[in-house]
Amino acid sequence: MRKLLLFSLLCMLLPVAAAAAPEGACDGVTVGAADTAAYFPLLRGRRVAVLANQTSRVGDEHLVDLLHRSGVRLTAIFSPEHGFRGTADAGEHVASSVDERTGVLIRSLYDGRTRRPSDEAMRSFDVLLVDMQDVGLRFYTYYISMLRMMDACADFGRAVVVLDRPNPNGSYIDGPVLDMKYKSGVGALPIPVVHGLTMGEIARMAVGEGWAKPCDLTVVPCRRYTHATRYELPVAPSPNLPTQRSIYLYPSICLFEGTVVSLGRGTDRPFECYGHPDMPADRYCFVFTPRPTAGAKHPPLEGRLCRGVDLSEKPCEEILAEGLTLDYVIDAYRALGLGEAFFTPMFEKLIGVGWVREMILDGRSAAEIRARWRPDVERFAKMREKYLIYE
Repeated sequence: MRKLLLFSLLCMLLPVAAAAAPEGACDGVTVGAADTAAYFPLLRGRRVAVLANQTSRVGDEHLVDLLHRSGVRLTAIFSPEHGFRGTADAGEHVASSVDERTGVLIRSLYDGRTRRPSDEAMRSFDVLLVDMQDVGLRFYTYYISMLRMMDACADFGRAVVVLDRPNPNGSYIDGPVLDMKYKSGVGALPIPVVHGLTMGEIARMAVGEGWAKPCDLTVVPCRRYTHATRYELPVAPSPNLPTQRSIYLYPSICLFEGTVVSLGRGTDRPFECYGHPDMPADRYCFVFTPRPTAGAKHPPLEGRLCRGVDLSEKPCEEILAEGLTLDYVIDAYRALGLGEAFFTPMFEKLIGVGWVREMILDGRSAAEIRARWRPDVERFAKMREKYLIYE
């Protein structure tokens, strides 16, 4: 079987590709999809499927259009959460369809029925290209769609080529490692909330640790990228992460999905604020009312005036410096005084363990809780070293 990563071969090809696709560069980084010299030879004479969405772009051109224009025999498009165009709500069922521009069948992995593609779908291609912009969180579902497709490809002897992209939250690791009794559609691997891996690295680690079936895997790396690189996303990865600030706040603010508190879905600043109708007016002067919007057809607390905190002016450097913090959740928990009723079962699926809720209920501080998960982070950091592609 081909080696897990043909990294040395790709490194030899990088100088050849450098002049071929400068339009794939952003912030000095060239994404894997732009390095056509590295992966087009792997597609020659083969039927090709892609796992892609609206972020799968090389400059101003979508990867699917680039492949079609270049004469690649494209036989299927698989789409993850939010759909191929990235406009569906979180968790919304998306029907399969046909790409109008190329006539290629789009097979949804989020139609409410498809845990994995049908045998007929798997027999329709020889090699799968994976190209999606992830944001580096355990509960962000694109890597889960990739792992499902990798397992299916292993069963059918199909090759997998991951066209890597930077991780905008890739400069740090934070949060507890998932207790697998809380495994769900928003958490599939025993990794921290903020894992510090790109899609290519997480694919390598999943196979190397036995979390995914061994498959014929190649990763086409980014060029001029390290995990310290500040990478501004050129395309919003999902409807409710429209800004770089929302992406940096996402590790901390998404935890409100497991509470009664709104995190701003249905407003002009999703994941940049939080609030609830019963938060005391004398302490919380910021107000918002969630309304149906694109990507949030029926947001939590729809139509209700919420009082809370606006984070939309918080400096990005400050957000990155604090990492994953429970200060916001603890602030809202104490303000509402609801006790256990503050939380929903989704909280454990997001944070990944049962003891965080218990410590909050016990009145412990964010710093005390962080100290308990720090050994998790240190063990994972050591484990992931052999799978890293970038410094």
